[in-house]
Amino acid sequence: MKTYPKTFSHIGLSVPDLDAAVNFYENVMGWYTIMKPTLVVEEAETAIGKMCIDVFGTGWKDFRIAHMSTGDKIGIELFEFRNNEKPETFAYWKTGTFHFCIQDPEIEALVEKIVAHGGKQRMPIREYYPGEKPFKMVYVEDPFGVVFEIYTHSYELTYSQGAY
Repeated sequence: MKTYPKTFSHIGLSVPDLDAAVNFYENVMGWYTIMKPTLVVEEAETAIGKMCIDVFGTGWKDFRIAHMSTGDKIGIELFEFRNNEKPETFAYWKTGTFHFCIQDPEIEALVEKIVAHGGKQRMPIREYYPGEKPFKMVYVEDPFGVVFEIYTHSYELTYSQGAY
C-alpha cells in the first residue's frame, strides 16, 4: 500500500464552559457552528454512548459537545466535561498536543480581538525572517486556557526555502 499525505479533519478541545467557548470562537474566530451544544449520556444503548465508553471508559456520566468548522473546513469539537480541570501550567514538554495553529494575515487585529474577549497574548508578535520575509507568528490563549498559535502565512510558505 502506497503512503500518501493524509488530510486534517478536526481537533477536539476541552473547555469548562461550552456555551461561552462557542460564543468566543464564533465571534472572535468567525468559525461556524455546525452542531449546537448537545448532551451526550454514558449509555451503551446508543452509538455515540458506546463510542465514548470505548474512549473514556466508564464513570463519566455525561458531557456536552458542540461541533464547529473553520473557513477551510477543519472541524473543531468542543467538549465540556463535568470534571474539567484547567492545567496549572502550560505543559508543553509533556507528550501530546500542546497547541494548534490558525492563520490570519491581520495578526495584530486578531490578537487585539482575542484579548478584548478575555484571552491572553502569551508573547510579542515575532517575525520569522526579519528583513527577509513578512512572516509573523504569536502564541495566544483563549479565555479557557487553550493555547494556540497564529501565523500570518501558510505553514508551507513559512518553512519553505525561497518560497517568497
